[in-house]
Amino acid sequence: MSASAWPSEADARVWERGAPARPRCQRRWPGAWLLALVWLVWLGAPACASDQVPPPAQQRPLLVTGATLHPVDSPDIADGRMLVAQGRIVAIGAADADFVVPADAQRLHLPGKHVYPGFIAANSALGLTEVPAVRASVDSAEVGALNPNARALVAINADSELLPVARSNGVLAALVLPRAGRGGLITGTAALVQLDGWNWQDMAIVPAVGLNVVLPSLRLNAALLSPAVLARADELKRLTAQRLRQIDDAFDDAAAYRRARAADPTLPVDSRWEAMLPALAGTQPVFVQADELAQIRFALALAQRHGLRLVIVGGQEAWRVAPLLQARDVAVIIAGVHRLPARRDDAVDAPFTLAAQLAAAGVRLAIARDGSEFEAAHERNLPYEAGTAAAYGLPREQALKAITLWPAQILGVADRLGALAPGRLASFIVTDGDPLEITSHVERLFIQGREVDADNRQLRLQRKYQQRLDAQRLMPPAP
Repeated sequence: MSASAWPSEADARVWERGAPARPRCQRRWPGAWLLALVWLVWLGAPACASDQVPPPAQQRPLLVTGATLHPVDSPDIADGRMLVAQGRIVAIGAADADFVVPADAQRLHLPGKHVYPGFIAANSALGLTEVPAVRASVDSAEVGALNPNARALVAINADSELLPVARSNGVLAALVLPRAGRGGLITGTAALVQLDGWNWQDMAIVPAVGLNVVLPSLRLNAALLSPAVLARADELKRLTAQRLRQIDDAFDDAAAYRRARAADPTLPVDSRWEAMLPALAGTQPVFVQADELAQIRFALALAQRHGLRLVIVGGQEAWRVAPLLQARDVAVIIAGVHRLPARRDDAVDAPFTLAAQLAAAGVRLAIARDGSEFEAAHERNLPYEAGTAAAYGLPREQALKAITLWPAQILGVADRLGALAPGRLASFIVTDGDPLEITSHVERLFIQGREVDADNRQLRLQRKYQQRLDAQRLMPPAP
């Protein structure tokens, strides 16, 4: 999923011998990118390189005054003050708070405005895809079932036009997960990035957050299958069980590899199993894509067998086993509130009330979108997913935490993101109202103390065609 291309002759010879070739993320062919560029230009696809220039690191301290500050992890501060220096929040408090302001500090007075921490998209393909219909602009998945050594970070396109679109509505950080290609099961390591930077090195907050596992569907509903497919139901069940065994066996093989290397460090390094060792050691979580009840139960059993720190991504039917999730301290990243119910006998508002049900049961959660290549262009709608959850039972304060503080806690970066507090990164937004309301606007945004351009391609197109409408209104009527 990183810059990849056709295999070399050496790779081809390895394949002919039947041995596994190097992963695509380790192969290079300089002409591939040139070919992709020519193809995109020939197709007339929308520009895949944003022309916005990332601002330099913060040079002068910044003092924000006059606005209502929403720290998220503490009560709101009306007419507050916040001091930012070297990309981090230094102090925050009321207008009369006693803290020293450097003489050279830049002052930003925002009466009537609101300041919130930037939102975290905890399930996305941002930077891995541009135009889903143009294959050359999609680099989100590897070939094959087991690719634990694939890294989402190195495949991220920092010039994607989708990044300014997402951040213009307050999404300043994203968990980018490698997706599953055909038959993909263990897809690689996810990365947490900020949505600004010259390259993926600049964007990286946590290069490798955790391992991503995609489960096959375990629901075989006869009412939804054609007669031809239903006739092969037994074969489908057998193939599904085989794929589940592949996942289980991969963790067993990685554990055996760890034991063998501990006994004899001179053994050859296997990059696949090396990538799984942090998950087996419990230092990284394992993100398991699971919506169905049977998938969630399998994920729980997998985590118990191998001692994994499990995070469910999707969780559409997680409410059915909420007490068990709470007892085992398993977090759930809800992959979309704006979706249809999972079953025909579910309540019509089941997806809307899911967050409230999990929160009431004490389950740690975050609200995200479905993370597909298509939805990468719509990550800007993240706050409205939380707004809908707030309208259906989740307290508004918790809905805000579900896209700020709670995902930061689940991803292990609560000391850097998710709230306005001293020591945290100064990544925040300025709005004219409640950002969970669609009528509010994000007017300014800051990433590590730098003000970042809030413009984007969609806004430019809006302004362009607004001029056309205005011109048509001024035209004299036809005779």
